[in-house]
Amino acid sequence: MTKLSVNINKIATLRNARGGETPSVTEAAVKIQEFGGQGITIHPRPDERHITRKDVYDLKPLVTTEFNIEGNPHQSFIDMVLEVKPEQVTLVPDADDAITSNAGWDTKKHFDFLTEIIAEFKKAGIRTSVFLDPLPELVEYAAKTGADRIELYTEAYAKNYLTNKEQAIKPYYDTAVEATNFGLGINAGHDLSLENLKYFADTIPNLLEVSIGHALVSEALYMGLENTVQAYLKRLAKW
Repeated sequence: MTKLSVNINKIATLRNARGGETPSVTEAAVKIQEFGGQGITIHPRPDERHITRKDVYDLKPLVTTEFNIEGNPHQSFIDMVLEVKPEQVTLVPDADDAITSNAGWDTKKHFDFLTEIIAEFKKAGIRTSVFLDPLPELVEYAAKTGADRIELYTEAYAKNYLTNKEQAIKPYYDTAVEATNFGLGINAGHDLSLENLKYFADTIPNLLEVSIGHALVSEALYMGLENTVQAYLKRLAKW
């Protein structure tokens, strides 16, 4: 079964809009795990627009499932991850001023850079994942960096799902097959939702984990957090 890791950035965004500690990202993480979530994902940005450095350290002892920290590997990010030692680090090449992640790595162009950083994380016993567009030709270079997994950047799939889901998913399927051939694990995330998740999870081979935040938190406004987490888990179930 594909694991559900819940990205709680939007909880922090809501908190920061008002100041104070409500809603609490730590309480949200604990509740999500109680409701069946199999991981907690955060993406601390340099400007702390949502998750702060304090949040990272506060969450560490509370995440009893899998802690996944995403981010652009600036030195301050690298140092923090090495200190916190999450189960997984996902490297994302987003600009500091980007609203959200908007592209995967060119693993050929940035091969040396990624190889050096990934070696440092792996030496510390942290599983590494590389954010990747659905381009099979980049998989070989991702594998050669020493990464353990790729995370498929699924915005294009989500955008085109209603128009032609078979066409939308084809490059993702091809990239996943190539990743499997190179021994890489497969994660996925960005704009996956209750509407489009099941088809993706049923079609992509060897999908180990999905990271979902914006849609899940938005849907929880209407359905409640527990019901929403459970609904996502049902979408991922193979029975």
